[in-house]
Amino acid sequence: MSETHSTTENNNSHCCDNTCGNADDRVVPDSVEINPLFARPKEAQAFSKFTIPQKGSLPETAYQVVHDEAMLDGNARLNLATFVSTWMDDHANRLYMEAADKNMIDKDEYPKTAEVESRCWHMLADLWHAPDPMNAIGTSTIGSSEACMLGGLALKRRWKEAREKADLPTDRPNLVMSSAMQVCWEKFCNYFDVEPRYVPISEDHKVLDGHDLDKYVDENTIGVVAIMGVTYTGMYEPVEQISEALDRIEERTGLDVRIHVDGASGGMIAPFIQPDLAWDFRVKRVYSISTSGHKYGLVYPGLGWIVWRETADLPESLIFKVSYLGGEMPTFALNFSRPGAQVLLQYYMFLRLGFDGYRRVQQTSHDVAKYLSGEIEQMDDFTLWNDGSDIPVFAWMLNDKPDRKWNLYDLQDRLRMKGWLVPAYPMPVDLTQVTVQRIVVRNGFSHDMAEAFIKDLKSCVKYLDGLRSPMPSEARASGFHH
Repeated sequence: MSETHSTTENNNSHCCDNTCGNADDRVVPDSVEINPLFARPKEAQAFSKFTIPQKGSLPETAYQVVHDEAMLDGNARLNLATFVSTWMDDHANRLYMEAADKNMIDKDEYPKTAEVESRCWHMLADLWHAPDPMNAIGTSTIGSSEACMLGGLALKRRWKEAREKADLPTDRPNLVMSSAMQVCWEKFCNYFDVEPRYVPISEDHKVLDGHDLDKYVDENTIGVVAIMGVTYTGMYEPVEQISEALDRIEERTGLDVRIHVDGASGGMIAPFIQPDLAWDFRVKRVYSISTSGHKYGLVYPGLGWIVWRETADLPESLIFKVSYLGGEMPTFALNFSRPGAQVLLQYYMFLRLGFDGYRRVQQTSHDVAKYLSGEIEQMDDFTLWNDGSDIPVFAWMLNDKPDRKWNLYDLQDRLRMKGWLVPAYPMPVDLTQVTVQRIVVRNGFSHDMAEAFIKDLKSCVKYLDGLRSPMPSEARASGFHH
């Protein structure tokens, strides 16, 4: 219905009447034009992209314009780059629409939604083996990045209060983490004046595993971040092994350093398909865990969770009690108003699937990932970095091959032509010479789709192997961001 025209010229026209886009076929700069076949009498036939129109339009017209714009996005089901849920069932969609107007922050007006939120994080406290789930404390967030920042703030405040009590300086806090951390941790350190201390990964130590940890931890360390599902590769960092390294440091120095587990993905995988793995509150140094409801929690975008082992582990000084719409509301968040619908969707999924349902869903994704990695491992051009044994995510590299005329960025582009979004990107600091390509398997990516992907992958490789000269590589860069 709509067509888009752009120009570098500055255009201040509001395109608000039916003189825009008349039969003289004028193209209005920086506008979205309505196809004459669908134009309605006395309505604008073009809308400026950058100014609000003076007059409105029929809802059907506005809907179609926005619908047509969004239609140009990629196919979410073929997006093997994102961790975020892209599908829920019809009952969830119905519930989503019914709850779209609920404001999560307004617990006085929406007390049942607030109660459901509390039920959900108590369920997570139980799932993650809190010693006494009813004595734990937690909250929902807008995503796992906010949850990580709340976890970091709690670590910093606990460290600061302990230092002040001992009459020690508090001006140089640091946080220890892998160089393969998710960017939210870099943001946390930047925004809240914490020195990031990155433990570099290598081909011998592919994740933070406690190796050389004593070189990074000191009296100003507020905590160590352990990641259950590194964004680059999907591998688990061995939380228990990291804790044991911190035990040795405490024995030697007296420093009691806590762990925050960034379980954005693995926090909703490990309990169901690796139940014997000790990574959660069973590890004594783990004091807080965050996860993403909108990743392997299987909810639409806009939901994260964080839980502390005990109520006392969240410093009281971080909790605000706000008078709001007739009630007093305790809150610990970086956001204020935010959707409540996703919280209800999480509760729906817990009830809908139960533990066994989550186990079956996550195991299916895991099986598909293992199938894909096995097929790719058998191809002559590739070497796996990991095989998807942790979360259903894995990465691979190109083998050394003389006279190859292509790289993983070229393969990324060829796959995109077939609709598949499969990112290629360099590994973090100290491994930037290594480029990998990664697949994330999510709920809804079936074995049939995996077979179709492998067929397309082999077709793309065959095409690239037939090149007589290298592909153009000027200004080539991955569109992938952690």
